[in-house]
Order: sequence, then C-alpha cells, then structure tokens
Amino acid sequence: MRSGDFKESYGQLVVLARNPVGWVYAAGAVLALSLLPVFAGGYVINLATMAGIAAIGVLGLNLLCGVAGQLSLGHAGFLALGGYAQAILVTDYGVPGWIALPLSGAIAAAASLVVGIPSLRLRGLYLALTTLAFAYIVRHLILISEDITRGSSGMPVPSLAVAGLRLDQQAHFYLLVLALLVAFTLCTLNLMRSKVGRAWKAIRDHDIAASAMGISLTRYKLLAFMVSAFYAGVAGALMALHIRYVNVDNFSLLLSVEALAMIIVGGLGRTHGAIMGAVFLSLLHEVIRIAFGYGGSALQALLTDRIYEIKEILYGVVILLFLRLEPEGLAGIWRKTKRFWVKWPLSQ
Repeated sequence: MRSGDFKESYGQLVVLARNPVGWVYAAGAVLALSLLPVFAGGYVINLATMAGIAAIGVLGLNLLCGVAGQLSLGHAGFLALGGYAQAILVTDYGVPGWIALPLSGAIAAAASLVVGIPSLRLRGLYLALTTLAFAYIVRHLILISEDITRGSSGMPVPSLAVAGLRLDQQAHFYLLVLALLVAFTLCTLNLMRSKVGRAWKAIRDHDIAASAMGISLTRYKLLAFMVSAFYAGVAGALMALHIRYVNVDNFSLLLSVEALAMIIVGGLGRTHGAIMGAVFLSLLHEVIRIAFGYGGSALQALLTDRIYEIKEILYGVVILLFLRLEPEGLAGIWRKTKRFWVKWPLSQ
C-alpha cells in the first residue's frame, strides 16, 4: 500500500503523469475508443462525436475560467466564429478543409483580443457581462452581414478531405475528432505545467501578488483569452463539419451556459474533469429523452415542446447539486474513488 507521495526534484513536481501506469490506462482508453466504430452503430458514434467536440471546446474554457480565473459567458461567439470561418474559407475562397480548420481557430483567437483588451480591468460579474455582450455582437454581425454569412439562411459546409480521403462518413469523422481531442488534451496538460500555466494559476489565486512577482497581467490574460478562443474556434469548425451546415441558431447563447456547466460539473481547473463534464452533460440530454420516453406520450410531447426550457432547468439543478454535494465535481469523485481503492482495506 502506498503510504505517501514525495517529490525529490523539480522534474518530479511537473511530470506529466506521476505514475507510469497512468499512461497504460490512457493508451488503453484511447485504443478502446478508437475501436468504437467497429462495435457501435451510427447513433452511438454520433453521440461520441458530439461529446468529443464539446470536450475540445470545454478544455479551452477550462484554461480560461478554471486555470486563469477569467469568467467568460461568450464562448458561443467564438464557436460561431470558428464554424462560419470554416464554411466561408472552404466555400467562398477554396481553402482546403484541413487548412481551414486551424485557421478557424486562429480567427477566433484573433477576435478574442476584441473582448480581451477591454476586459483587462474587469473581473467577476463585470467580465462575464462583457463576454456575454461579445457573443450578442457576434450573433448580430453574422445576421446583418448577409453578403458574407448568408444572414439568417445560413450556408452549407463541404465535408473535410485529408490527403485525398474524404471524411464524410461518421466513423472517419469520429476518429478525426478523437485524434484532435487527444492532441488538445496533451497540449493542455503540457501547457498547465509550463511557465504559462503557472503564471495563469498565480493570476487566478491573487493577481496583485502575481503582478508583484513580475508576471505581466496584460500578457498572460490576453494569452489565456487567445488560447481558449482557439480551442473554441476549432470546436466550432468541427461542429460545422459534423452538421454540414452553419446557421446562427446552431450557436445559441445556451452553448455558453452549457460549457460553463460542463467545467463546474467536471471540476474547475482540472483537465480530466473538463472532459468528464463534457461527456456527462452531452449524454445527459439522451438520458432525459429516454427517461421521458418511459413517461408516456404526454411527457414526450412536453419534451418536444419545451426541450430548451427543460435543459436549462436540468443544467441548473445539476450545477446546484454538484456545488452543494461535491464542489470538486466529477474529478473530485474520481480522486476519492481512487484513494479509496489504493488504501483498501484500510480506507474509511
């Protein structure tokens, strides 16, 4: 039984995985997920794809809110920018889809400066309202720029092709999303143990003390907005490629609330918590649908007519339950479960 966890060098303190066995588990999980198209049908693959896309976007929001401590309600705007950038670059300018994908993230990252610079002097509720206003502005600009975005009609998105292979089948696109999720997860883990990640944590814990230690608040806050917006832009482009059509209604402000709920439920500031929260709330909608299906035609009709209201109420209830019963979220439950079995049979 392991009796303690001691660090004897700086390298051990910032190591990516404290236990090498964790790499084996992670590789096994990725292998099992990559084999999902062999065993599962189209419905399950579609759910897994949407959960993977949500996880990529939530990883970025977690860096901004959970690690750097900057509250944002405007990520629906970054998602919309990424989705429309993917559609416009490919359809109107003939840019290859695999090049347009990172460009969509870069465009969203550049747009984050619009909200990031004015937000340098803001915090808390004022910052949240500023980012929410940004999402409203993006939505309005998309609607009035009919020559570029086709306004409220939306526009189709061509399927992605990589090295001549067109990823228009669900299984192929799911594997692409899985590969990107693994890449973004590794990038996030490395970023959090780097100088940038430590600066973000210092700003989150006490920005005045961080500034006194020589950390540039302007530089690192803007960097947090740009990195987070890049993640969201790529997630928005993947949403557009998955749905194969972009419309301003696909990027409603409810997405910002959902993303914030995912990092709270998963555990603020924790990378694996963000992924677990994204998967949990992505599948919660299907759990609701199945539960209402057992309730008869009246409940099914209620779900059909009031789906958005029911989702908002349920998200609120889930957030309140986690904040009251398990503030560390799913990541905290996972940590306590591991500790219980490591110390078993002496665990309490």
